[in-house]
Amino acid sequence: MSHLLEVIDLEVKFGLRIGDLTAINGISFSLDRSGRIGLVGESGAGKSVTGFAIINLISKPGFISAGRVVFNGRDLTTLSAEQMRDIRGNHISMIFQDPMMTLNPVLTIGTQMVETLQAHRNITRHEAHLIALEKLKQVQIPSPEKRLAQYPHEFSGGMRQRIVIAIALLTDPELIIADEPTTALDVTIQAEIMDLLRQLCEAEQTGLILITHDLGVVSQVTEQIAVMYAGKIVETGPTALVVDSPKHPYTQGLIQALPGSLHPGTRLNQIPGMMPTLTNIPPGCAFNPRCPLSAAICRQHEPPLVTANGA
Repeated sequence: MSHLLEVIDLEVKFGLRIGDLTAINGISFSLDRSGRIGLVGESGAGKSVTGFAIINLISKPGFISAGRVVFNGRDLTTLSAEQMRDIRGNHISMIFQDPMMTLNPVLTIGTQMVETLQAHRNITRHEAHLIALEKLKQVQIPSPEKRLAQYPHEFSGGMRQRIVIAIALLTDPELIIADEPTTALDVTIQAEIMDLLRQLCEAEQTGLILITHDLGVVSQVTEQIAVMYAGKIVETGPTALVVDSPKHPYTQGLIQALPGSLHPGTRLNQIPGMMPTLTNIPPGCAFNPRCPLSAAICRQHEPPLVTANGA
């Protein structure tokens, strides 16, 4: 079976006056049809840039400098702006962190959903209205007919995120990229939204790339995981295997920092220091200044990518 998506040696740079800075440094991963992968790491690891690069939405001065993004056998990096517009929305949808960035505050939910559908499909307003209604039911919005006539500010944060998921599903895409979709929500609502997203992807046979800093969320939703640090993937493999027996010290640090890994009343573990900036990535293994296992070799050579495969 061919992969739905293959990211091959992808490199993204930002052209600045001081020169080109590398934000994504030769990452590769693949996703099967209806597969679910999590891109995990702290802020600045390059997760969101990877998501935007896949759908060719990198803002200037950023640009894809090398590599390929093969979706359904087509290299998206070679397509024209018009061809990419057809891919975005019709075949790949994106869910952003803040639903209010996606939703127009002065239009009703119904208007926004109908206009989205009519932009991508040759259907009547009535047909679009019926599809919108069905998608709101799918994301478990109560009284969907009434809700279509309401404005975004009339919904809670969790409800707004459900609506954004419904909009992402409108055109029955083959792949959804969800960029920190539950960051602004409280923990119980987060769990509900992530459970809903997993169920919908399974029911619709939709692929999912989940971008998050939260390993707890990833283990709940995804089958594969790719841990990112300073623009590179440092560990990858089946989610359960990576979470249960992480090999890279950075992955170990992320898991040890989870509240559930400690006895009640003890201080939370944290990884010392911060993610390096693009202008100051250390030589050798980029994690070496923060790593408890760092040795002289780490400052000279980068370790090979760890692929957990259960072997």
